[in-house]
Amino acid sequence: LGTGIVTKRPAVVKVDGQEAIAIRSFVYLALSYDHRIIDGADASRYLVAVKNRLEECNFGPNLGY
Repeated sequence: LGTGIVTKRPAVVKVDGQEAIAIRSFVYLALSYDHRIIDGADASRYLVAVKNRLEECNFGPNLGY
């Protein structure tokens, strides 16, 4: 899993049901794997799971909280 530089950019977010423009951090994630051993669908699900945890700041389950 490779990460790019974290940059701040404007993004549309929902605040109390209303859309607003806010500054958010963005990063590009790249995944490299051997397609002979790992199915592309499994690799994609893994990358989506990482993305979702980063967006939700959901780190507790694997850290024992």
